[in-house]
Amino acid sequence: MTRHLLAVSLVLLGLSLLALPASAQEVQDFLRVNYFSNNGVAGAPDATVRIDNPGSFSNELFPQNLCAMIYVFDNDQQLTECCGCLVTPDGLRTLSVGKDLTSNPLTGVVSNNGVIDILSAQVNNSPCDPTSGLAPIAEVRAWATHIQNKVGSAYPLTETPFSDVTLNEQELEFNLQEQCFFAQRLGSGHGICTCGTGD
Repeated sequence: MTRHLLAVSLVLLGLSLLALPASAQEVQDFLRVNYFSNNGVAGAPDATVRIDNPGSFSNELFPQNLCAMIYVFDNDQQLTECCGCLVTPDGLRTLSVGKDLTSNPLTGVVSNNGVIDILSAQVNNSPCDPTSGLAPIAEVRAWATHIQNKVGSAYPLTETPFSDVTLNEQELEFNLQEQCFFAQRLGSGHGICTCGTGD
């Protein structure tokens, strides 16, 4: 009798989970992360970041423009550059790691290795403002090429999608928005990345 009740309870629990709305079952992937390596090393090629807005976020019937808020950190966790880039529905934005994301560091020292965070958000300004008023939305997708350590006379190249990361309030407000705000306000023009080509 007890086994029968346990089995019925488990079946009912499973059915109730299936009945939840799809949004309750999905992980909200607002923040994406990837790395760069061997940036600016003599003889190494440049790496690339590609960003796409698949166009499924819509207001009424029409897909909407989105912002890819980009935050670049060196390998000791210091924010070096940040910027906000408009990405249109089904648009592809292509950025050079060497020219767009690391060539204007806050400290003047170009990072050879580090991390790139991309926050997918609704358009909050023109241009997109990575320092405040962010309304994250799980939409933007991104990929990056990586310059691996030299083998013989060549630097092998790999490509991976950005990984989804849980976004918490501290990460959003302090690690991203506030650090970016101070970098852009105190950097005298340094600490601001550029959006490459596309859109």
